[in-house]
Amino acid sequence: MLIDKWIESRIKVYAFVGPSGTGKSYRAQMVANENGIKYIIDDGLLIKENEVIAGVSAKKAPTKIETVKGALFLDSTKAEEIKKAFRKYRPESLLILGTSDNMITKIRENLELPELTKTIYITDVATEQEMEEAKRMRQTEGKHVIPVPTFEIKKDFSGYILDPLQIFKSKGKDEKPYISEKSIIRPTFSYLGNYTISDGVLKDIIEHIASKVDAIYKIHRTRIEKTSTGVYIYIEIILVYGFNIITSLQNFKKKCIKEIENLTAMNVEKVQILARGIQKPEQGEK
Repeated sequence: MLIDKWIESRIKVYAFVGPSGTGKSYRAQMVANENGIKYIIDDGLLIKENEVIAGVSAKKAPTKIETVKGALFLDSTKAEEIKKAFRKYRPESLLILGTSDNMITKIRENLELPELTKTIYITDVATEQEMEEAKRMRQTEGKHVIPVPTFEIKKDFSGYILDPLQIFKSKGKDEKPYISEKSIIRPTFSYLGNYTISDGVLKDIIEHIASKVDAIYKIHRTRIEKTSTGVYIYIEIILVYGFNIITSLQNFKKKCIKEIENLTAMNVEKVQILARGIQKPEQGEK
């Protein structure tokens, strides 16, 4: 039984099909835009235009088998989250990405969606050369594309390698060009190996930032705590006498968050800073 009579009567379901690594996610937003579709399902995520609104990316799974399960919504809890989003947002049309017609059917059945309105194949929108280049990128660099901007998924891929990718496509002299941003990640199961960032690296970054702030005499202590969603940072500092304490702490906090996220692609969940002492020019530490 379909999840909602409204969905049965109103929603139009489209499929975008192509073998793994041929560039589907790269072109997903473009295909959706050309067909007037605002919602996309790709590897476990429900995306509205450039925003992830439900789901967990299957690319975060530790193995390829778990990735397939996540992409097919075999977990009833994850499937229910997507169905709940359908009831909330009531999409009029939806684009489902899959590696085969059979995969699309399984996703559609697990999410209780109606029959397809149209199927679009990767060969309809990409040349053989473009698909081969996409495969080369997947096989040699282990990179996958998610059709949302980097800042939208950083909280879900803290510590992964994230690269923004802008796409510009001219649609003719008098037509407005298509411009979109995607995100490239290396999943945990990439055969190139896992990527980890030690606490020492984060502490070195913080020390470097502090060395360039006139209001900070030195870092007294730093504590790093990593979680699946990001990193928590606790810093104790010695300030230089004569600077506004509140303003100095606020500015240092902003710089730490910005630099750590830019340099490591980690999502900074929280930064707590304690002014432990003040260094006067003519005295030792207090």
